[in-house]
Amino acid sequence: MNKKARKRAIRENLSSYAFLTPWLLGFFLLTLYPMLYSLYLSFTEFNILQPPKWIGLRNYFIMFIGNEQFPRDERFLNSLFVTFRFVFISVPLKLAFALAVAMLMNQRLKLIPFYRTLYYIPTLLGGSVAIAVLWRRLFAGDGVLNTILRSAFNLNPPAWISNPKYALYTLILLSVWQFGSPMIIFLAGLKQIPREYYEASSVDGAGKFRQFFAITLPSLSPIIFFNLVMQMISAFQSFTQAYIVSGGQGGPLDSTMFYSLYLYLKGFGFSEMGYASAMAWVLLIIIAVLTAVAFKVSGSLVSYGSGE
Repeated sequence: MNKKARKRAIRENLSSYAFLTPWLLGFFLLTLYPMLYSLYLSFTEFNILQPPKWIGLRNYFIMFIGNEQFPRDERFLNSLFVTFRFVFISVPLKLAFALAVAMLMNQRLKLIPFYRTLYYIPTLLGGSVAIAVLWRRLFAGDGVLNTILRSAFNLNPPAWISNPKYALYTLILLSVWQFGSPMIIFLAGLKQIPREYYEASSVDGAGKFRQFFAITLPSLSPIIFFNLVMQMISAFQSFTQAYIVSGGQGGPLDSTMFYSLYLYLKGFGFSEMGYASAMAWVLLIIIAVLTAVAFKVSGSLVSYGSGE
């Protein structure tokens, strides 16, 4: 390469980095640096008002083991249990419901574009504070649901939000109601399945039930896997609904104390920023491990149509 060509290449590289500068600044200053600083804070005792004090692994020790001097945090373990329960119930239900609706929306019927938009609206609105407040009123002891059950069916229903047995299930129902995003992705996947597959199987005598398990599910397996991973990650970070519906305290009796809600209370409610940072890194590790397990298992369950 001659000198003139080398100068031209340098100018082009500099121009590229100049255009990348805003993104690089955002990544290093707003993402990487806060992450590394939170990792440091997870090994400290930090209440915002005073400088961080290095305490080593004490925060992690309190979470999982504890002793007489530093008792184990039982609310932390309960928040893990509540969150795992929420994730492993809500995500499969949401995906099953989203797939069922996507198959209905894949039919050649009138007003299908309108119905697709209508069914996507809950996803746009479901994460808002207004919907969470509405949900709280809907399932309150004197809410709309209980009023209908009493007047129409002469039943004596419980106060769903205030009852530890049912409070979490109202949040699961709210999560399932926000099925629009996976539904759209499933619908895109359904449209990629050649119609010839179904026509050939019909000639061989396969019914709708057999076609679903022999054609639809295997063809959609990459889409199902993608939605599963994305919805699982999102469910572990659920916060707004639990905060609003429970009044910000995870009640009743910590039955809706999601992990992210407890993290928020520790960091901003009790000013234990060091402990909250440790919780954030534990959550990151949990999500990373479960995602890695999902990718490992997917090798034998997901078919990409190329013999893999």
